[in-house]
Amino acid sequence: MADSPITPPPGDPIGTPPGPQVCARHPDRATGLRCTRCERPACPECLREASVGYQCVDCVNEGSRTVRRPRTFAGAEFAGRKLVVTPVLIAVNVLMYLVTALQAGSLAANSGARLFGDLVMWTPAVAVYDEWWRLVTSGFLHYGPAHLGLNMIALYVLGRDLEPAFGRVRYTAVYLVSLLGGGVAVYLFGAINTLVAGASGAVYGLMGAMLVAVLRHRLNAGPALGVIGLNIVLSFTLPGISLLGHLGGLVVGAAVAAGLVYAPRQNRNTYQVAAVAAAVLLLVVLTVVRTGQLL
Repeated sequence: MADSPITPPPGDPIGTPPGPQVCARHPDRATGLRCTRCERPACPECLREASVGYQCVDCVNEGSRTVRRPRTFAGAEFAGRKLVVTPVLIAVNVLMYLVTALQAGSLAANSGARLFGDLVMWTPAVAVYDEWWRLVTSGFLHYGPAHLGLNMIALYVLGRDLEPAFGRVRYTAVYLVSLLGGGVAVYLFGAINTLVAGASGAVYGLMGAMLVAVLRHRLNAGPALGVIGLNIVLSFTLPGISLLGHLGGLVVGAAVAAGLVYAPRQNRNTYQVAAVAAAVLLLVVLTVVRTGQLL
């Protein structure tokens, strides 16, 4: 048999290498690289280092949606150590102080500002004029820079550990409900004509939450109890301190934190929402009852 030469098709001579591949996401970029997962061509900008080889950004994003993110002991998705809520709370407190100081024309006597008078905790205003917002807004006011500075330092020290541990939403709930608890305690048991302000109730609530977290992990509770005890002693001994606001925030904060960290794993979010709602409802009921007694 005689050999016959093979005629290549026109325009495709034998031995001509194939044209360069282009990136699947950037057709104008030639590349010799491929994703080890989907095997599509990809340029260096579209590749990410994986456990084996490199994967394109599309595969990385798809994989991240199926990966189960770690959760804290309170059930929140761990978002790292970056603080968001704590700096915002500090900024709001500082802003309120600056506004009242500007209105009063004094850094030390900012309590003379009209805004301060409209928002400070004053029992007759709540009972007679239904200005219930004072139970909360008073927690964002401070008497002078020293009062503000001490509370904000304490808030930062506690918040840098509690916010990542509880998660931003749960941490915010503990803070705000504790703040409300401090205001309600003053309303229930405090002197009628006393003006009360400060974030101390919320800060003490965070102390209570820290104690609950320590007990939940079965760690040595001595340091936490020591800090709380020292602050309670200072509340008794230093003049001008609202002991009722501190104790109210401490008790409410510890109770809310316990409802969060000891909630059953199954349907945990439901139980946690119920615990926070129950605490708020109880405080509202106590406020209504107290108002009826005062009128």
